Amino acid sequence: MDFLQALLLFFLSAVPLSADNASTKARSCSDVRQFYSGKGFTLNGVPQTEISGEHLRICPQGYTCCTSAMEETLSNLSRREFEGLVREAGRSLQASLNTQFRSFDTYFTDLLNSSERSLQESFLATLGSLYSKNARVFQDLYADLRRYYRGSAVNLEETLNDFWARLLERMFKASSIPQYTLTDDYLECVAKQTETLRPFGDVPRDLKPKVTRAFVAARSFVQGLTVSGEVVRKVSQVPLSPECTRAMMKLVYCPHCRGLASVKPCANYCRNVMKGCLANQADLDIEWQNLVDTLLQVASSFSADPSVDVVIYSLPLRISEAILYMQGNTEVFTSKVFQACGTPRVAGTQSSGSEERKKRVNPASTAMEYKPSPTIGVRLEMQVCISDVSSKLREMQQYWVQLPAALCNSKVAAGAAGDKCWNGMTKARYLPEVMGDGLASQINNPEVEIDITKPDMTIRQQIMQLKIMTNRLRNALNGNDVDFQDASDDVSGSGSGMCTGESCARSGPRVIVPKTDSTRYYNPPENKKVKGTGTQTHPSILLPLLSLATLLLRR
Repeated sequence: MDFLQALLLFFLSAVPLSADNASTKARSCSDVRQFYSGKGFTLNGVPQTEISGEHLRICPQGYTCCTSAMEETLSNLSRREFEGLVREAGRSLQASLNTQFRSFDTYFTDLLNSSERSLQESFLATLGSLYSKNARVFQDLYADLRRYYRGSAVNLEETLNDFWARLLERMFKASSIPQYTLTDDYLECVAKQTETLRPFGDVPRDLKPKVTRAFVAARSFVQGLTVSGEVVRKVSQVPLSPECTRAMMKLVYCPHCRGLASVKPCANYCRNVMKGCLANQADLDIEWQNLVDTLLQVASSFSADPSVDVVIYSLPLRISEAILYMQGNTEVFTSKVFQACGTPRVAGTQSSGSEERKKRVNPASTAMEYKPSPTIGVRLEMQVCISDVSSKLREMQQYWVQLPAALCNSKVAAGAAGDKCWNGMTKARYLPEVMGDGLASQINNPEVEIDITKPDMTIRQQIMQLKIMTNRLRNALNGNDVDFQDASDDVSGSGSGMCTGESCARSGPRVIVPKTDSTRYYNPPENKKVKGTGTQTHPSILLPLLSLATLLLRR
């Protein structure tokens, strides 16, 4: 009886043993070989059937179709692909910023060109040769305004003061006193009377703050777009750390080594990897949102009374009003100039052409015919331009914290509640919680080992650039241009994407960086090499869906 019981136990134990042997029978590696070859790698050394995985350093050490060399090769591939995808996402964002820059720049420069063209046409018709001989005064004004807008170190107040002083010189010289010899020194004395005698009435004083506010805002706005694009370019080129390379390999290619190529990573597993590897980038979020918020405020200010288009488009009218005011008060002004600067030396007999000259410089009946104002079409164009730019800026406001989720979209990762997904070890549910955004939140990240005491310095420098630009924009809202220094080799580098080729050198806005106190970097906690914790942030504005293959933002 004991013998029969022993025999029965033997057969009962043999059944599961046979089944186990059948289940662990070495499987073919044909799928892995095909996949590996498709990536452009040689099949030399690639197993035909599964082998024991004790040699693996990143992937789980079960039966596998990957050798150590394959694991290293795929690990490097995962790093290159991830860096490429982040750069591609950055290029998409840069392209969007570039589009907004071109849209506003085209509108603003067309507005300025139209204003100058209107002045030339109307003044030539009303002032004739007098305008032709002195056209350089008006041309220089518009040239200086353009230079300022483009980023040159032009002082707007000095530019406007110089314009009125030069205009006064020319008008006084061409006035009804040709019998006097006016030396350069005397004309310089005349020009100095611009502020005290107010020959142009209230026009210069009224126009100065309006023009200053309009141009400071416009220049700061395009510089804000330029700086934003450059920050994106530099941050998107930050290399992947060795720890993140391991995490990306485990996420993307270890399933192939385990024979689970068709199984998608668990959504939360993917998010933890991305949040860990993009932790430094997520730290841009606060200053990035501050910059976008301020850009939106500046964009909104363009429509405030008096709007930018009204100020620029009405420049010829205001100058015309100033000229007419002086023409109507020539005798009074001349008398006061003689008191202030003395009576100039008499040149001799008055020229026979003086009456004709007097007639041409007093065209009151025709000068007032020119009353330019923004048409309905111009106003509508401004509203459409600003509305479109503002809409695109809002879309990219939470780019840095939404990037991890965008990289883990439904085409890449399984559904959030999936229990048949790759969890880093096998096909099963992923249990750990999702980490928060930013470096400090990765203290207990189960997927990526991160030293939160060592923030990336490139990214910290770009955070400071965002702060500087935001400060500049806030000053622009009040019409104040902060002290600046010409910084042609700073954040306005050739990779900003805001202009290309010869147009960069000629017309692209140069970034002027305000002088600031010494740079203050992130102050991390005590040295502790850790992994992440924190709460998950749910952005309220959805980032345009980026597929892992293209990562192209919607335009």
